[in-house]
Amino acid sequence: MNTRHGWCKQTNTKKIDFSRFLCSTPARDYIFQDTPYENQIREAAELLSRADAVLIGGGAGLSTAAGLSYGGQRFQENFGEFIEKYGASYMTDMYSAGFYPFPTEEEKWGYWSKHAYLNRIEPEALPLYQQIFELVKEKPHFILTTNVDHQFWKAGFMDERIFATQGDYGEIQCARGCHDKVYDAKELFGKMGEARKDCKIPSELVPKCPVCGGNMAMHLRSDQYFVEDAHWNEAASRYEEFLEAHQTDRVVLLELGVGFNTPVIIRLPFEKMIREHENWSLIRMNLDEAVVPASFGERAVGINADLAEAVRDMSGCVKEIEAGMTAPGNEVDKK
Repeated sequence: MNTRHGWCKQTNTKKIDFSRFLCSTPARDYIFQDTPYENQIREAAELLSRADAVLIGGGAGLSTAAGLSYGGQRFQENFGEFIEKYGASYMTDMYSAGFYPFPTEEEKWGYWSKHAYLNRIEPEALPLYQQIFELVKEKPHFILTTNVDHQFWKAGFMDERIFATQGDYGEIQCARGCHDKVYDAKELFGKMGEARKDCKIPSELVPKCPVCGGNMAMHLRSDQYFVEDAHWNEAASRYEEFLEAHQTDRVVLLELGVGFNTPVIIRLPFEKMIREHENWSLIRMNLDEAVVPASFGERAVGINADLAEAVRDMSGCVKEIEAGMTAPGNEVDKK
């Protein structure tokens, strides 16, 4: 049983005990750094330029900054009929609407097929994700993400370098998790969208579990029935292998748009790893929640700014630094 990084797999359930990642950082240790923005961008760029490897942690704020907003005008324009039918007090945004207790399977899939289409199927690779790919593609890297919109894949990242812990909007599973398999539903969602009327789909399009005959659900971690299939477990193992392979290297943990919704997946584990590896550093980028432990000192940069602008500025600064390193007469040993 490998417990170095908390990936403790219980042999009877095949579940990962994420609670092993928790650490007792006192609240008083967290600070909003008062370093000027331009200096922070430079510090972050220098850390990335010197890094031997990069571990990216992608949260919901990343996709929001990239353009996949779940509320406001985008929600109102695309879900007007749902807001009218079920009530504005319940249908406040796409995330909250997903918890609405739809009375029938036809109505449930009427909503989720549209949600999946707008956030997973229709969008191509978004520029912000593509910038991140260009930023790290030449270095060993790995992505740990709670996002389920498939944007990392679309941007060019290889499947074997991504661990999406919370599922995928393009997949469905048995609602009771009766077997460890998920199913590609992108084509089915397209058919649902074409046939949807009055927020409902025809009964013949309602998916049923091929094993138990029961209802199906989105492959999203929302209860104890979430399916961790073979691909999920392989990705978890590759994540562990990446961490093991770079124990003594200079690793930058690039945390993008990760808040406190599920901090046990990325935010707290990243802090724990910084404490355990003196050569590792943290770049935390978040519009409102980029507090970092003061005890990390110069090994942490917490950038409270618009994520898209900060990534763009940091990418430009990295290019300047690396151009200077390779200019004739200015060769610098990165070590």
